[in-house]
Amino acid sequence: MRMKITCIQMDIEFGDPSKNKQVVEAEVTKAIKEHPDVIVLPELWTTGYDLSRLDEIADENGLDSQQFLSELARKYKVNIVGGSIAKKSSDGITNTMYFFDRNGRCVGEYSKVHLFKLMDEHHYLQAGNTKGLFTVDGASCAGIICYDIRFPEWVRAHAVDGAEVIFVVAEWPLARVEHWRTILISRAIENQCYIVASNRAGSDPKNEFAGHSMVINPWGDVLVEASKEPTQITATIDLDKVAQVRKQIPIFADRRTDLY
Repeated sequence: MRMKITCIQMDIEFGDPSKNKQVVEAEVTKAIKEHPDVIVLPELWTTGYDLSRLDEIADENGLDSQQFLSELARKYKVNIVGGSIAKKSSDGITNTMYFFDRNGRCVGEYSKVHLFKLMDEHHYLQAGNTKGLFTVDGASCAGIICYDIRFPEWVRAHAVDGAEVIFVVAEWPLARVEHWRTILISRAIENQCYIVASNRAGSDPKNEFAGHSMVINPWGDVLVEASKEPTQITATIDLDKVAQVRKQIPIFADRRTDLY
């Protein structure tokens, strides 16, 4: 089974959901010309890291973002990994990712489990407590967010549950771009799965971001990689390769679950 995936690597207007929705709509309209099966957005694409104003600008129960992404998915008959947005609810604000199928149905939701204290997330956000598993056109997938990739046991938990493609959405800083690249390649190799990573470009008042969105196969080969500038990248992945690699080097069968 083949799947064509486009990652939208965009700059994000600091604290301006309305402007960012306009950019996303234009980018999706552009991306659809390549006829992808899946379109992937970056982390916190509605607000950026304007954390101190989230009480004002976060999306109430995520409803506005869900409607917006659902309409795009339904209009273009494309699956959308909706990056993540600041979702405001009675329990607080979470960094939440939504997944939509070609009919515009929300088929999954994941809130970032590991909050990044170096960017003050723990002061403004509540951590999630569930996995990011979902299905795309029959393929088992998972979604995780930025700092999550530094926790190999968390990524492995999704692979053990059957994920063949792990989507990573991020606002990863340029200062640690080599960590970004190395960690993503490592996660693909050790989990023998595809890693599809959509990072933002540009800067905000405190940070410059790395870009370098990537698609990596189960051997750790980088199929496509962006620069640090706003752009789109597209790759076609072969999901049969996951089973082939896992059969050739059967690390899942050889795990010592009696010890760890």
